[in-house]
Amino acid sequence: MKPIDERKPAFFTPSAISVKRLYLAEDVKPDKDAVRIGLPGQFPYTRGIHPSMYRSRLWTVRQYAGFGTAEETNRRLRFLLEQGQTGLSLAFDLPTQIGYDPDQPLACGEVGKVGVSIASLKDMEILLQDIPLDRVSTSMTINSPAAVLLAMYATAAEKRGIDPGKLSGTLQNDILKEFTVRGTYIFPPAPSMRLTVDVLEYCSRFLPQWNPISISGYHMREAGATAVQELAFTFSNAIAYLEAAAAKGLKIDRIAPRISFFFNAQLHLFEEIAKFRAARRLWSRIMKDRFGARNPKSMQLRFHAQTGGSALTARQPDNNIVRVTLQALAAVLGGTQSLHTNARDEALGLPTEASAAIALRTQQILAFESGIADTVDPLAGSYYIESLTDEIEQRAAEYIDTIDQIGGALRAVETGYIQREIHHAAYETQTAIERGEQTIVGINRYQTDEQVKPGRFFVHPQLGQWRKQELARLRSERNGRQVEAALAALKKAAMGDANLMPALIDAVKAYATLGEICRVLREVFGEYEETGTLEEFTLNCF
Repeated sequence: MKPIDERKPAFFTPSAISVKRLYLAEDVKPDKDAVRIGLPGQFPYTRGIHPSMYRSRLWTVRQYAGFGTAEETNRRLRFLLEQGQTGLSLAFDLPTQIGYDPDQPLACGEVGKVGVSIASLKDMEILLQDIPLDRVSTSMTINSPAAVLLAMYATAAEKRGIDPGKLSGTLQNDILKEFTVRGTYIFPPAPSMRLTVDVLEYCSRFLPQWNPISISGYHMREAGATAVQELAFTFSNAIAYLEAAAAKGLKIDRIAPRISFFFNAQLHLFEEIAKFRAARRLWSRIMKDRFGARNPKSMQLRFHAQTGGSALTARQPDNNIVRVTLQALAAVLGGTQSLHTNARDEALGLPTEASAAIALRTQQILAFESGIADTVDPLAGSYYIESLTDEIEQRAAEYIDTIDQIGGALRAVETGYIQREIHHAAYETQTAIERGEQTIVGINRYQTDEQVKPGRFFVHPQLGQWRKQELARLRSERNGRQVEAALAALKKAAMGDANLMPALIDAVKAYATLGEICRVLREVFGEYEETGTLEEFTLNCF
């Protein structure tokens, strides 16, 4: 077809997949439809991992929340549960994410700013007060010190008389993506991988209902990766974790059913829906063909989706409600198992309670008023959707092959390959926006002089000082000798090759702080220093 009388000479998805004017039956491979598309609840799970999907049970409404002190975040969590949220998702502040206590000089100015400040078991006990941990699942976005936070969570539950074996939830615990895009790493890659695998092993034995890792493409997408790269790099990381676990003797069908994923839901509705469908099919084949999994649950990709924060704008912030609705629609039509919807004011700061409530209501309107949850995979059979699903699966598989040739995800991180690919994609997107080839309403088109100032949420400026005082009180009240003995035992364990979880739990029970525990591990493992991949990319671009 000639591109005549059309808005642009050519149309592309954000992953640079060419979009045709019209899709016909010939665009879908009819001879393989039965195998590739299949039925929901059956291999390769293109149409969903459950036969009836949301007709039986809606996705978990899991709003990401955390700020200030444990008391403040506890109040927000209970508010969200009272408003109909069905699962918790905890955000931790930067000092917690990199293993520093609030009184560490490097924590100055960051305590409680982008998440809740947690330094000890006492903080975790306050954070979870009056939360029914035996009935509500909790997701914790924490990576480098993930094992320590899990030890705190399980211990806090146990002290309330709740069997840790009955706890359900998810630990992000995905350290490889920290080296590529987020930067909240502490230790070098090898000991970081050891901690991740130790958690996998421990949970398979003692926390069987807990997801010990949620391998995240979300943050790569926020850093600028395309949808194709999001899948490819996430699955390459997942392969690295499973190979590390297998090298330690863990059976694939024992740990794989508890692995979950975390993906981004962006604004190109059809590409996102196709991405989630392609993800399920690609992962099921990786598990079956590469790892020889036999348990169907090992082949079923379960994922949490969060709407893309990078798509939100500080100008005309009410537009963000529409953006989030479209992103959430893509996640649900793509078959997510749980969902977070961002608040309208998150381009300005932490969400106010009113904005958080609107984001929650967005999910509830989609679930109960739109009708999109009443049938399974409603866009299946669309020539466009099936063609896009095929294209994304193929392109992601080619990326995974390239990373295999480099030597796997760990080696690809060390060489900077993944970082450079993401930086390049981010650069292409930004230049398209600046040239006006990609429209952002209110930013490069349809700007107004309207001065909208929504209510802003602020963390109290004295918070850091208060947290220092609380920490000093904890140190004066706990048994110092017990703490020293627990930390010495942890150091000895870290110098060997035993699973570190038991020693971490003992240290947590003695009320050793997160900073003290991570200091001991730093002494044994060392700290990672970033290579100059970004600088290399910048020099190559200009």
